[in-house]
Amino acid sequence: MKLILASSSPRRSQLLDQIGLQHIVRPADIDESRRPDEPPGTYVERVAREKAMAIDGADDVVVAADTAVVFEGQILGKPAHPQEARSMLQRLQGERHEVFTCLAVARGPRLESLVDVTHVQMLTMTDDEIAHYVADGDPMDKAGAYGLQSRGAVFVESISGSPFTVVGLPLHLLPRLLHRVEVDMELLRRRDRL
Repeated sequence: MKLILASSSPRRSQLLDQIGLQHIVRPADIDESRRPDEPPGTYVERVAREKAMAIDGADDVVVAADTAVVFEGQILGKPAHPQEARSMLQRLQGERHEVFTCLAVARGPRLESLVDVTHVQMLTMTDDEIAHYVADGDPMDKAGAYGLQSRGAVFVESISGSPFTVVGLPLHLLPRLLHRVEVDMELLRRRDRL
């Protein structure tokens, strides 16, 4: 039995490595467009479940996730260009927003998922700080235009909830979901680390 990560996110792969889970990266190719009036929690859960089911894993375990940064009811995706990154950061700075992440686990026909929400309070930023951060390129591949696991962490004043939900893989949900699909997490651990 193998663990397959249905994501091209290096951060998600690093988190699985961090907890010693040997895995194969096999990104899912699905349409991630949001449906009209789809609430954030429903949206991330639908997309994560579709990603998990898009991978033909036979008896293997497929892990998928989807994350949305939500501010004042609006989902802020990955910025398309530096000006959009600046605009997102100007909106978020000094404010509180939510990060929704769904973790989905599939094994054969079984599919289980859970959505977690973390609240993030951002510091007030100067225009120069935002400009330097955007010029660095770090915000460009991140929902909401910042990364808690990278340089963007200096702009986060506090969080209420799991930091791993913000990074994109709520690790605390994984044992529960694996149990639901009848997989012992210890069977997926890297033997060279034991």
